[in-house]
Amino acid sequence: MPMKKKQEGDSKKRTLPIRHWSHSSLMAFLRNPLAWYKRYVEQIYDDPMSPSSVIGQAGHVALQHFYGGIGKEGAVDLGLEYLRNIADFEIDLGKAHSKMAKKKKRAAMEREYLQAVSFYLKRPPRHRVLGVEHKATAEVEGLALPIKAVSDLVVVSRVDPSALDIVDHKFVNAFSPSGANKTLFVMQALFNYYTVKETFGKEPLRFIVYECKKTKNADGSSQMRRYIIDFRTLRDEFALFHRLINDATAEIARPRLYLPNPSDMFEGENSFDIYRLGLVDEQTEK
Repeated sequence: MPMKKKQEGDSKKRTLPIRHWSHSSLMAFLRNPLAWYKRYVEQIYDDPMSPSSVIGQAGHVALQHFYGGIGKEGAVDLGLEYLRNIADFEIDLGKAHSKMAKKKKRAAMEREYLQAVSFYLKRPPRHRVLGVEHKATAEVEGLALPIKAVSDLVVVSRVDPSALDIVDHKFVNAFSPSGANKTLFVMQALFNYYTVKETFGKEPLRFIVYECKKTKNADGSSQMRRYIIDFRTLRDEFALFHRLINDATAEIARPRLYLPNPSDMFEGENSFDIYRLGLVDEQTEK
């Protein structure tokens, strides 16, 4: 009888359109299910990135190499190389259509990147680093699907040297007004909690977010803010996380129509184009 139950469970998992949840895929599903379906089920990645997103990714590349042991100058150069290697068609350059306009836009992106990463590296936070860009998938008791996450840094906790902290970097246009109470930060933290615990065999104590503001503060105040999320205080949030993951899994398991969200400021137009062409309906019928 136990073997039969396991087989039934495995069969149910195979009927789901995805193999795991990540923070980005869950947020995409909640924001715009049709755009989520295109990216995470059909695995079509043709949406151009925003310049801000590219600059942020370049900053992550620089910090990945810096905390991996490369000097500041070398790390900055590797981030710049990443930025320059992204083709124009992969970036939403807005009204920059001519060759000259695109060149100016790209130059402005490089300047913004160099300024932002220099703000961070002027006085970079120091950690005893155990993992850089740590990718992992975890099976979590009570969740119908595994979860996957990438942790910028896994470090020795300053609160308890026998414990772990998780560090996340964000390059932003403005600081988050709600700081450590921001729901997106807490949700991301819980994804990283389980994947780091799975790999390192220890329960992380804290999720630390460093926001680096890309534009210079006119009043000369710090370009960096730190927010600390203490996992030991998140009992209700852990319960909510489990409920949300399982509710989302149940939602994608049932037969459904994926409708567009034209008001989505990021993917509204694209989702409506997909709906207009009937691409998802055809896939669902098959």
